[in-house]
Amino acid sequence: MSAPLSPTRARAALRTSARTSVDVLLVIVMLSATLWLLGQMWSVVWPLVVGLLLTTLTWPLARFLRRHGWPPALAASAVTVLFLLVAVGVVALIAVPVASQSGELTDGVVEGIQRLREWAAGPPLNIGDDQITKAMDTAVARAQDGVGSMVTAVVTGVSTVVNGLITAILALFLMFFFLKDGPRFLPWLARQLPGRLATDIPTVAARSWDTLGAFVRSQAAVGLLDAVAIGLGLWIVGVPLVLPLAVLTFVSAFVPIIGALFAGFVAVLIALVSNGLTDALIVLGIIVLVQQLEGNVFQPMIQSRGLGLHAAVILLAVTLGGNLAGIVGSLLAVPVAALIAVVWNYVREQLSVPPGELENSPTTSTHS
Repeated sequence: MSAPLSPTRARAALRTSARTSVDVLLVIVMLSATLWLLGQMWSVVWPLVVGLLLTTLTWPLARFLRRHGWPPALAASAVTVLFLLVAVGVVALIAVPVASQSGELTDGVVEGIQRLREWAAGPPLNIGDDQITKAMDTAVARAQDGVGSMVTAVVTGVSTVVNGLITAILALFLMFFFLKDGPRFLPWLARQLPGRLATDIPTVAARSWDTLGAFVRSQAAVGLLDAVAIGLGLWIVGVPLVLPLAVLTFVSAFVPIIGALFAGFVAVLIALVSNGLTDALIVLGIIVLVQQLEGNVFQPMIQSRGLGLHAAVILLAVTLGGNLAGIVGSLLAVPVAALIAVVWNYVREQLSVPPGELENSPTTSTHS
């Protein structure tokens, strides 16, 4: 027969559970309020985040120049100008070869459409030219009926592009100021905070900065791996514009999901219009294989080593971020998870009992 429950212990357990539930609810309310405030200030927060990520990418060079006697403003200016030149060079490396072969690509697209019509006209579809013409007329009519929504979509797209340019310009200016005045921020912050916060917050901020740097370096490593693997596959198949496509693959690696889809679509399209359907399918298979290896093997392994997170945590973070905030959520999921881990580890350090105190604790003495 089991022993009866103790009313005193039961009431104590209920009180503890109630206090814990109230504490958890207060934390959830605080987090919800914080996220709401961030959403209201997103037009400022997003350029700040992009500027920080760009700064982690360019800071090693700025630090090298500063250590060799360059004034902070001059080092920051030189690194910012160099970053702009590299960005423009990457765009030119992609755009110039594509523009030089635009005629061949256009002819390939026209030929591909003609082949598609011939294939549709044969068995088993047996679609005649009159049916194709009728379908095109129907499509044109529907497009004319939906011209209002098309105009709205175009305006929305233009607004998105303009907002993206504004964000890029703000992020670039913020990157310059971070490179110039970044090392003075933590000492200034320590002077502004009272008591223990003057030590805790700068320490967490310094660790967070190191974590962001590890994230950017890991993304660059993953992008380089994708670019080399896919570029080598395109070169073996004989697809033109291998170098621009490899560069596009590397750049798109910094935009999760959409970047990989866009780079893969461009590579398959160029293979289709230049080499035909068979090579396009081969290229598609190469891209799918590389992306699967990158998403499920290489990226979790590289990021888990650089960020101190388990591969499963990274996969779950990307999935959760994408569900909550789409592309931006997928982009920020891993660094946010890493920053949460930084804060959690620091809190654990501060709350842990030192080994000397643990040995001299009453509990240890009683058991000994």
